[in-house]
Amino acid sequence: MKILNNPEKHLAVTAGAEHAGERLDKFLSREVESLSRSRLKALIGEGRLRCGEQTITDPARAVKPGESFTLTLPEPESPEPAAEDIPLAIAYEDDDLIVVDKPPGMVVHPAPGNRGGTLVNALIAHCGSSLSGIGGVRRPGIVHRIDKDTSGLLVIAKNDRAHAGLSDLFARHDITRIYLALCWGIPAQLRGHIDAPIARHPVHRKKMTVRAQGRHAVTRYQRLQSWHDAVSLIGCMLETGRTHQIRVHLSHIGHPLIGDPVYGRPRRGLLQNLPEAARIAIRAFPRQALHAALLGFRHPVTGKYLEFTAPPPADFAALMEKLSGERLETARFNHHLSKVLASLHPAPGEKREQQSAGGFRGMEKTRNG
Repeated sequence: MKILNNPEKHLAVTAGAEHAGERLDKFLSREVESLSRSRLKALIGEGRLRCGEQTITDPARAVKPGESFTLTLPEPESPEPAAEDIPLAIAYEDDDLIVVDKPPGMVVHPAPGNRGGTLVNALIAHCGSSLSGIGGVRRPGIVHRIDKDTSGLLVIAKNDRAHAGLSDLFARHDITRIYLALCWGIPAQLRGHIDAPIARHPVHRKKMTVRAQGRHAVTRYQRLQSWHDAVSLIGCMLETGRTHQIRVHLSHIGHPLIGDPVYGRPRRGLLQNLPEAARIAIRAFPRQALHAALLGFRHPVTGKYLEFTAPPPADFAALMEKLSGERLETARFNHHLSKVLASLHPAPGEKREQQSAGGFRGMEKTRNG
């Protein structure tokens, strides 16, 4: 291997007779020791490998003796996320933490393939000097996440003290989280309790699945409304917070989320039960129909109990309106959340401050069991 003298970094590798028939990415990983095989596969997929004048995009291609390959490496990226001026829907903010209503389509944290446009990039820009940082680094403290195509409420720490406190609350499952979900079919029980361990799928490594050796996972649910014996709106309360938990659990009991490209399949028989407008809306819905609608926790610094609500975004609300034939009014949304709280999370009366992403919903309201 040799490094060519260019403004960009290029690596040149030539195959010998002993490499004949070898898989390309395996050959390169041995010759380019500084890069992992998975990283090389990604670079090949991005079109960064050439053989003569030909761009190679198949990492499984067989190597031929005498072939010379040139790999173009991208500019190294900063290890710290950059600030980006991205609008945020803020439900609450103080010196210690911030609660945001994440839109669908936004990734929470930068990762390969999503270095920019994330919630973290937006928070670094928004918080500015008020972000004292985690571990001495000026960055937001992410203590929980929701999937890119799930919308709704998240709390983020601004400093080490808040980060430690929130992390402890999540570790003890001392957080109230309610999601609204549109699923296929009608769960037989009005309310239910799914206690099924979740682990990574043994074959499809980007998927999760219910497995005996998985991590403990519990979801409580309440059926709120059903339409045409085909689709239900349910409220889900998380006792644990495993990756893709609600999506996996609902699929496991035979009621996958509408629009879920990984765990939910279109139910043709049920789809035919719906009015044409609803069928069209479901086919066009671009994501899993899941929204983090309520978030409650005790403030990690002041000790005050805070509870926030956020109504579903426009696409979710529009889908509900096509199913029901009615507008989703704020009163109906609040009724659904109150029903889930009363059914799944009875608690002794306690003073709390309750806010919505659009402003205050009520002050010092007492919850009764």
